[in-house]
Amino acid sequence: MPGKRPEPSFEFVQLLTSHQSRLFAYVLSLLGDRTQAEDVMQETNAVLWRKAHEFKLGTNFGAWMLKVAYFQVMAHRRKLTRDRLVFDDDFIHDIAEDAEQLSDVQEEKQRLLKGCIGKLTERHQDLIRSRYTEGASLKSIAAQSDQSENTIKQALFRARAALMECVKRQTTEEAV
Repeated sequence: MPGKRPEPSFEFVQLLTSHQSRLFAYVLSLLGDRTQAEDVMQETNAVLWRKAHEFKLGTNFGAWMLKVAYFQVMAHRRKLTRDRLVFDDDFIHDIAEDAEQLSDVQEEKQRLLKGCIGKLTERHQDLIRSRYTEGASLKSIAAQSDQSENTIKQALFRARAALMECVKRQTTEEAV
């Protein structure tokens, strides 16, 4: 078939899927309406997929994705302005800049958090994984480890405190 685009690479698919929560938070912050944000996010994902061949691996995927999302939000807003009164483009542009900065900060905190999780004791890593990745209840973790719920609660408290301290320390060290 003439003009057929190549399929996106595995790496591109991984980047796209790993950035979905960041993309949704950004679009939602610009629109303020969950239903509209979901619609724009679907359209943004479709555009990103169509333009996958334009993205250069090794460059900043998050920034590229948010720029595409920004243009999709603006297109959505143009459609809305035909129907009713909406905020002006300058206001949305200012919100977009703020949201992009917050998104970058959040991504950096997640990176630091992953590194700090690796510094926890094996027991604390297992507890964090069970509770927050697998969604296990305190009761089920206690039953599996043959400990009381209170003991598990205390251990999770200590693990979270260690993570917060580690992230703060890493943030301070990187700022210097």
